[in-house]
Amino acid sequence: MHTVELLPSAALDSRVRELWALLLQAGLPSLATHAHATNRPHLTLVTAASLADLPHLPLPIVASLTSVRMLGRALVWAVDPSPSLSALHETAWSSVGGWPPPDEFVPHISLALRVPLADQPAALDLLSATPPMSGSFDAARTYDTETRTTRNL
Repeated sequence: MHTVELLPSAALDSRVRELWALLLQAGLPSLATHAHATNRPHLTLVTAASLADLPHLPLPIVASLTSVRMLGRALVWAVDPSPSLSALHETAWSSVGGWPPPDEFVPHISLALRVPLADQPAALDLLSATPPMSGSFDAARTYDTETRTTRNL
């Protein structure tokens, strides 16, 4: 499988890493502990078997990060599904298929994965005062789940 990931501007990337560090310092699950070389803040636009038909993605795209919340067992910083972001997702999904379809697209940047139920209230409380932040997604890459490598798009 291959992902299409949007990469945030330097300011957004830095702020996400600060939140990762806050979680780690509090002894809570955090992507700060994910040691793989490809680990970095990103928004997964779509996952598909092949990206052969993926068109050029018009970037940068303005983004607003809103609230920190749980998405299943993942702690995420929600990204406003603006018309331009939704249109970009629709374009990518229409060309390569995969997941998620437009009616299931929930844009976000992950802060921690597989957060135990017992830790979820503390993680949410720690980051509950995180103010919204505006910025942009300036670049895109793909991650190959078989080779565990990335390539710029």
